[in-house]
Order: sequence, then structure tokens, then C-alpha cells
Amino acid sequence: MNFYHSDNPASKCSVCVLGQFCLPVGITASDISKIDTLVKERVHLKKGESLYRHGDPLSSVYSVRFGTLKTEYALEDGRQQVIGFHLPGEIIGLDGIGEGQYQSEAIAVEESEVCIIRYEAFEDLARQIPALQQQFHRILSRELTQDQRHLLSLGTMRAEERLAAFLLNLSQRLAARGYLNHEFDLPMSRVEIASYLGIQIETVSRMLSRFAESGLVQIKQRHIKLIDVDGLYELAGIPNPERARILKKIP
Repeated sequence: MNFYHSDNPASKCSVCVLGQFCLPVGITASDISKIDTLVKERVHLKKGESLYRHGDPLSSVYSVRFGTLKTEYALEDGRQQVIGFHLPGEIIGLDGIGEGQYQSEAIAVEESEVCIIRYEAFEDLARQIPALQQQFHRILSRELTQDQRHLLSLGTMRAEERLAAFLLNLSQRLAARGYLNHEFDLPMSRVEIASYLGIQIETVSRMLSRFAESGLVQIKQRHIKLIDVDGLYELAGIPNPERARILKKIP
């Protein structure tokens, strides 16, 4: 890992393009200047490097600046279970708050960079800025909802439904960040996707081939193009939010 101080004015939280995910909406200019003091360090990670490990004492939470990280648990038999993938603008390390130590390991699945938010400093500032504390609660709530939806998919969805829902969720999260949402590279491997979805890697490969044959997607190695988005939503058994918004506008 490569740590460095973030003293460049252009890299402050207040001017970061990902601020909409980290900062409260409508916060005052004076409070923004205080928040800018929170992030004094960043860390650059090469693919495969760990940001923190299970059992490490909680010192910071982290905001992904670019790249992608995964969080995973080590099972007693030595296997690794992927429990989440984290994109730019998302906060990781939240699982360490309850016990005072991280409950998972965070690993870069591609070259990545994260902002370091010292937890004690954050708590002090949140007491001064109620809007910041409220934003943190919203982030915690989103994480909890995401975890609940993932558990629901593991317990009730068939393999092809899980994979379709995974691709759609990734598409939605990329769209929220201004990226192309119907055409993107998968930063994670087939093995990591299989672990996250609780299925075999052979099943992931077979399902992706079936999706391509059915005209739902186009695949070239890790590059995915969603061709029939409505078909993917139908396969996943979840409503298309974009279609719902269009129908709502029709008088």
C-alpha cells in the first residue's frame, strides 16, 4: 500500500465529483470547510492488496475514490466468501464500528485508491454538524438494505435470477456515478462473482453464455453489454425502476 497526504486543494471533499455520495445535501459553506479537514490521507492499492484485515482494530472508515474493492470473510475450512463489492463513492469499514474491529477483509480487485477518514475525528465532527451525522445514518441504512437484499437473493432466487440481479445492480450503481450503465467492464473475476452469489464458477460461466445466446447481453471476456434490460429485469423478477418512472409521468 502507498499512503500519501492529500494536501492538493483540487482533491478536497467539497470539490470531489463523488461528494454527492459522501456529503450531506444542503450543508453550509462553513461546515463544508470543516469536512475538508477530515480527509488528510489517501492510500493507493494495487490489485490484490488488502486495505484492512479481519480482526484489525477500527481506526478509520474509507471512501473509495477510484477502482473497486471487495470485502470477504475467511471461513474455517480456509475458503473465502465474498460479501460485497465497493465502487467509487462508497464507504467501507463500517462493519468495524460495533465491535471496534473490522469483521471482514477489504481487498482491491483492481488498482484503487481510497480516502482515509479517521473514525475518532469523524465522530467529533459529526457531533458538531448534525447533517453529517444524519448522512452517516443514511449510508449505514443503505448498507443494511443492500445486505438484506443480498441475503434475500441467496435464500430465494435461482442462480440465473441472482446473476441477472447482480448485473442490474452493478449497472444502476455505475449509472448513479455518471458511467455508462449498459456497457462496462467487470472488475471482478468469475470466481469472485460466484463466491458473492453463492454459486459455482461453472454456473456463472454457463449462465453468462446462456444470457448471451438469449440476446440479453453481449460478452467479450470481462466486457459486458446489456442488450435486453427489460428481459434481465423480468428474469430477475424485480421491477425496472426506469420503466416505472416513465409510466408515472404518463397522465
